[in-house]
Amino acid sequence: MNTVAFYDTKPYDREYFERAADAGRLRCQFHEFRLTSETAASVDGAQAVCVFVNDRLDAACLKQLHQAGVRLVALRCAGFNNVDVATAKSLGLAVTRVPAYSPHAVAEHTIALLLALNRKIHRAWNRVREHNFSLSGLVGFDIHGKTIGVVGTGRIGKIVAQIFRGFGTEVLAFDPFPAPDWASAHGVRYTDFETLLSTGNIVSLHLPLTPQSRHLLNAETFARMKPGAVLVNTSRGKLVDTTALIEALKSGRLGGVALDVYEEEEGLFFEDHSGEILQDDELSRLLTFPNVLITAHQAFLTHEALSEIARVTTANLIRFAEGGPFLEESVLASHPAPSPAP
Repeated sequence: MNTVAFYDTKPYDREYFERAADAGRLRCQFHEFRLTSETAASVDGAQAVCVFVNDRLDAACLKQLHQAGVRLVALRCAGFNNVDVATAKSLGLAVTRVPAYSPHAVAEHTIALLLALNRKIHRAWNRVREHNFSLSGLVGFDIHGKTIGVVGTGRIGKIVAQIFRGFGTEVLAFDPFPAPDWASAHGVRYTDFETLLSTGNIVSLHLPLTPQSRHLLNAETFARMKPGAVLVNTSRGKLVDTTALIEALKSGRLGGVALDVYEEEEGLFFEDHSGEILQDDELSRLLTFPNVLITAHQAFLTHEALSEIARVTTANLIRFAEGGPFLEESVLASHPAPSPAP
């Protein structure tokens, strides 16, 4: 039986993976701390590791894992910018991910964030709990009739665009690899990035983090956005330059910001810091703006998404243990399958 070391786990991870472990065909070791080069010695005989978005598998970490006998890195997420895939390939380490656990979960959270921010739901909820039924300061705007800019039309971006079309909006899209047939079928119009920024009342980001997309929104691009536009980011925090974002909010260039991700979320998100002084000055500043709404990377957190993450990841772990092929779409790096475990 193969042993798998799970990192950065929470109670919901353990619940769904224990349910999907297929009658004990895997021996699971759950760790609450993140996997880095400093914690890699904790693999303790595991043949595979299962990691999440804030585990840091750089070259130093991967080399330690390889020396310890690990042969598979299984990401229980879609993004893989935290893994040095080139080094993994050179070491003969297999790397898998969950490419599409539930695009609807993230897309629906995108809309929920925007609606809550626009209609001041979070502020109204706090008021009513204190028996303050005043409506002053709670004015929002109709989404109907507005122009929406969707940056990135992968699985999630497509669903977001389709939902926005249901509001009666004009949807502009930008993607280096457009899908014209889909756009035509759903009344979406592809355009260049500059046009999208300058005309979008709402701009929603749905891109992976790559060297090219890092700080896609910065001081220069914020200056080209339509004055008063609202930004929504449920993709990756480093798509947005936080320092420039704060300046755009202070100047009034942005009318509002809804974030489920943050540039320096590692070590903050997924943890309870309510009894501590927050040491991140830029996050502290963002939290002071009345037109900013932040959730802590929870867009994926639905029953359907957690079930699919556990199913796909567990299937790959079992196939690895038994010498079978990985699920094809999930493979980032592979190597000859091991002999089936006795």
